[in-house]
Amino acid sequence: MQLYKSRGFSDFFQDTFAFINQNGKHFFKHYFIINGVFLLILIGIGYLFTKFYTNVVFGGFLGGNQSTTVLDNYINDHLGLFIAIMFIFIFVAIIAAMVSYVFPAIYLKLYVAHDGYPFNTAQIINVYKQNIGKLIIYLICSMLLGIPLLIVFFVVAFILAITIIGLLAIPLLFGAFMLFYIMTLMEYLEHKRGIWESFRYSWELLKSKFWAAAGCVGLFYLISYIIQNVINIIPYLFGMASLFTTIETGGPGNDELDTTMTIILLAVFFLSFLVSAFLNTIVQLNQGIIFYSLKEDLENINAKSIIDQIGSGE
Repeated sequence: MQLYKSRGFSDFFQDTFAFINQNGKHFFKHYFIINGVFLLILIGIGYLFTKFYTNVVFGGFLGGNQSTTVLDNYINDHLGLFIAIMFIFIFVAIIAAMVSYVFPAIYLKLYVAHDGYPFNTAQIINVYKQNIGKLIIYLICSMLLGIPLLIVFFVVAFILAITIIGLLAIPLLFGAFMLFYIMTLMEYLEHKRGIWESFRYSWELLKSKFWAAAGCVGLFYLISYIIQNVINIIPYLFGMASLFTTIETGGPGNDELDTTMTIILLAVFFLSFLVSAFLNTIVQLNQGIIFYSLKEDLENINAKSIIDQIGSGE
């Protein structure tokens, strides 16, 4: 599949799924190989938090205790462990988020470099290693630039939220915000521009087809958000149903109910975690395809390459 190709709004969608259909097995195989360790650690820590949640909220509430009392007692008994787990979780989550966030950009970079031919995990890891310095610089500069941008984002979002039509425009604004950052990263990894020049170039790309590009990304995020929240609401529905069953009919005892809720929460947590990683990666792939499409419109990279090939053949 040719990444350097001029596309419109519908093409952004179609080519994202076309890319997954053609290269999804190779892409997700290497994604889970590289991100697997971090995902397992986060799932393990998530299990501890889920256990904590069921012990405090469901155990205390269904047992007739005041939730604040139960929470205070539980934290006092496990304060050291809780703090240690929190620090580990935050540290691993930052690294995992960065590795996962960068993966589609690196994969597509290698995909273009190899003209779509297969490349292995070692080559992907080498690109990570070669760009550690750039990734740190990107992270720091993104945070510095992100402070004023977030202020503007929330002010505009608040103004838009006043009206129903404006509320519908918030996904568009969020899509533009996220696309601006990922395109900056992808351009920065090309080793042709400095970090601030990459930010400027990303803005030029975004402006060239703002409504189509930002609208597509915003819609992808909105669909992803809805799917994840539908999954996340499942344990609460089970919890409320179990609570009313216990109160009104004298159903299963607290121990049995706690065990059931723990199983449900864990199952939903694992499912939500994997679905979230899967959907976020698809959204980033979509942004990558938009990046190469806008870059082609601006620089005619593929068109020039075809002309060069014709000339060399003569």
